[in-house]
Amino acid sequence: MNEQTANQTSQVTTSTQQPSTFSEIYQSSITQPQEFWAQQAKRIYWYKEPEQILDDSKLPFVKWFVGGETNLCYNCIDRHLPERAEQDAFIWLSSEVNQELIETFPAVVDAFNDLGNNVEFYTDYTKRRLTYNDLYKEVNYFADVLQRNGIGHGDRVVIYMPMILEATYAMLACARIGAIHSVVFGGFAAHNLAIRMDDAEAKMVITVDAGLRGGKVINYKSLVNQGIEQATVKPEHVLVVDRGILPFKPQPLDVDYATERSISRNANAIVEPVWIESNEPSYLLYTSGTTGTPKGVQRDTGGHAVALATSMDYIYDGQAGETFWAISDIGWAVGHSYMVYAPLLTGMTSVVYEGLPHRPNPGIWWRIVEANKVNILFTAPTGVRMLKKQDETWMTRYDVSSVKSFFLAGEPLDESTAQWLKQHLGVPILDHYWQTESGWPILSNTPKFNHKPHKQGSPGYPMYGYDAHVINEETGEPCAAGEKGLLAIRAPLPPGCLTTVWRNDERFISSYYSLFDGKQYSTSDYAVVDEDGYFHILGRTDDVINVAGHRLGTQEIEEAISTHPEMAECAVVGIHDELKGELPIAFCVLRDQALVATTENRFRLEQQIIGAVVKSLGGIARPAAVYFPPALPKTRSGKILRRAIRALAEGRLTGDMSTLDNPAAIDAVKQAMKDY
Repeated sequence: MNEQTANQTSQVTTSTQQPSTFSEIYQSSITQPQEFWAQQAKRIYWYKEPEQILDDSKLPFVKWFVGGETNLCYNCIDRHLPERAEQDAFIWLSSEVNQELIETFPAVVDAFNDLGNNVEFYTDYTKRRLTYNDLYKEVNYFADVLQRNGIGHGDRVVIYMPMILEATYAMLACARIGAIHSVVFGGFAAHNLAIRMDDAEAKMVITVDAGLRGGKVINYKSLVNQGIEQATVKPEHVLVVDRGILPFKPQPLDVDYATERSISRNANAIVEPVWIESNEPSYLLYTSGTTGTPKGVQRDTGGHAVALATSMDYIYDGQAGETFWAISDIGWAVGHSYMVYAPLLTGMTSVVYEGLPHRPNPGIWWRIVEANKVNILFTAPTGVRMLKKQDETWMTRYDVSSVKSFFLAGEPLDESTAQWLKQHLGVPILDHYWQTESGWPILSNTPKFNHKPHKQGSPGYPMYGYDAHVINEETGEPCAAGEKGLLAIRAPLPPGCLTTVWRNDERFISSYYSLFDGKQYSTSDYAVVDEDGYFHILGRTDDVINVAGHRLGTQEIEEAISTHPEMAECAVVGIHDELKGELPIAFCVLRDQALVATTENRFRLEQQIIGAVVKSLGGIARPAAVYFPPALPKTRSGKILRRAIRALAEGRLTGDMSTLDNPAAIDAVKQAMKDY
């Protein structure tokens, strides 16, 4: 980086003026979006300044920072080098890789050395600190490997990897050379991987020999081989990061990353960033569709960078030099937005964790917090509820005073879990709401501004840029306070949201803008706004139960059930009923499964749960049955597969279970119904 560039960077990162209140911020973003976002654009470095801040002439398609040229990788790494070269960019920890594993797989140590990973081995986990300067070198090596193997500007690269640092290098290296990455979650089966390869027309797949989850070896390489066999569009190369866990027979397309990296390292490879126009795609992230075919959510580049940098300041109150830990997977939107890009854009340290919440013990999260002075936490409620079932003394063994806030998203946060966390951590526990499509929060609280007191049970209020409201889905008219409706956002969506569905503009419109005038983005979530302006999410539009003409959100019933002191988590689904149309049934996981060991105890607990629902919502919401499986089927990101549960309850086939974390959970649900 030359001196002129460094000076430009300094000016960009320090010139943003901040309004004094969140109300001012929000109003400015809605009434003067071009002026507002022009100011926020100063948070990143532009190789070429935007010629036009907003082009909304072809709604619902929107372009932000038109004509501006930038590079996401440069903004995440290069511009921080003058001041933060020796600050940690990433802290990688794995409770899967430990002394016991190394005894079983001794080649793991050699693999770390071959990949240049200077790791610290402990009895129950492994750790590596990576400075911004280290990251700069590794990403340049990776980018050089990609280029030498034919990857360039606009090419699509599928990344199918576990939670290792090389996965972040791959993402950032793609961004550096203008390639479009598509991270596919490691829990997907070969068929689903093939579908994504075909849709993206991937020129390369990047993978590993194997991953680990709960000590179980997952054969990534075999799944990739099978996926390529099934794919219509074959990649030219498969770049393999060999972790030394599972031996494999190299295929004709395979390229060994460690070998390629050594060539780049010996040459001290430096790859200049490719400056691309703001609206060019940065990545594709596939999300489920109602048709069963995944949708390729397409993210832009400049708007994405500006939106994330702004959110880290205004929403999360994250500052350069602090440590942010998004406990997520690299294959989900949270892993993209708040494990890789946003913390680095802000000059923070980001924790990357390979492991489970309760292994090697239920204190591992809090031990990591203490050891690394984590300032802001972000995860899904499921992981917390898992810990809630464990011995509470694990919460008190470590110093977590560095934490200033704990954000949760991905599914609604029940009040009992929130209170449990707050009691033990003593910091704001903040539910907030966003989607893969939005890429950053739609509804939240703002601890930086202390705009409104946090209201339990609500993910907050609309964030700047989102003209969000609850509308009657039949008339399109705004709903009154307390009236249920569809959560919608008036176009144009702010920067950083999906710009279209990859190569399918028609599906973009039909999936998100088919209501009313075509200028309302549908979140497909029901919601209600209370008299104080707080939004409450009531569940997906296909998770609403119509009982004798009364519309009941499953989330409302789940919230009532969760008030029971023995409840760890629950899922409510609606099943067909000849008389009333639908009836709610509940599947409840207890903190102590022994409580339902006898028929008498099970009946007693069922009546208590039904009573809690009736007390909270009235007799119309009364569950027709309450089942007590020891586990619920979930994706690896922690979302409960209610579609599968509903199918089981109605005696239908569950359909595609490629995202299922624990296959035994399906049998557990079946057995619970059989035992009823």
